[in-house]
Amino acid sequence: MIGHVLTNSREKEKSSYKIDAATEKPFRSIAKSVSWRIVGTVDTILISWFITGKLELAFSIGSIELVTKMLLYFFHERIWNTIKWGR
Repeated sequence: MIGHVLTNSREKEKSSYKIDAATEKPFRSIAKSVSWRIVGTVDTILISWFITGKLELAFSIGSIELVTKMLLYFFHERIWNTIKWGR
């Protein structure tokens, strides 16, 4: 009986931490998207700098990558919105 009570209270604690993605506010999603894009672009700049040894070239590559990946992601999402599989 005590084990059941302890298990139940732990399950309740765990369930209180579950957050449904649908309840996430749009501003939070936008902030996460922007922060992830920053992380990705910094990663590209660092890799480019490591490979080329030229910081100016690395920033050029990172700038181009920032724009192209946003465009690619937009069209990727639009195409996936037309696919009914998994809905």
